[in-house]
Amino acid sequence: MMPPRLDRLTQVALRNRNHAEPVEIWKARNFIHEHSDEELSLTKVAKFVNISRNHLSDKFKEVTGVNFVDYIARTRTEKAHELLDNSNLRISEIAFAVGFQSLSQFNRVFKKLTGKSPSAYRDGAGKAHQTSLITNSSKARLKIFSVKMRSQVRQLLR
Repeated sequence: MMPPRLDRLTQVALRNRNHAEPVEIWKARNFIHEHSDEELSLTKVAKFVNISRNHLSDKFKEVTGVNFVDYIARTRTEKAHELLDNSNLRISEIAFAVGFQSLSQFNRVFKKLTGKSPSAYRDGAGKAHQTSLITNSSKARLKIFSVKMRSQVRQLLR
C-alpha cells in the first residue's frame, strides 16, 4: 500500500522501479521540473532531449502514465500547493510564479486536479483532507521569476 502523501506520478514511478526509466524521459522530466515556471512545449522539451515530438509524446505517456500536458500541469500544481501552504503571496502571484499563463488557467487546472479552488485550499479546506502532491524534489527545484518572490520562497523552504 502506498503512503497517502505520494502523488500519482510518484506511485507510477515506484510501481515501475524494477524497469529502468529511459534516459530521454528522465531528461525530459528533469527539464520540466527545472523549467516549469517558464513557457514549455512538447517541441521545446523534445529539442532539449534530442528526439522527435511524436516519440517523446508516446514514450512519455507510456513511462509516466500521464500525457505531457497533464504532467506539466501536475508539476506546476505541486509547486503551487507548497506556496499556498507556506506563503502569503497572492494567488495570482503564485499562479504566474509556477508557470501558468493566466489566473483563470491556474484556477481551472488547480480545481480539476485537487477538487478545490486555490482559495479554498489555502483557507484550510485543502489542509483538512491533504493529499499533497508536493515532493522533496519539486521543493528543491522551485524557481521563481520575481526577485521578491524568489526571496520569499527561499525563506519559506528553509
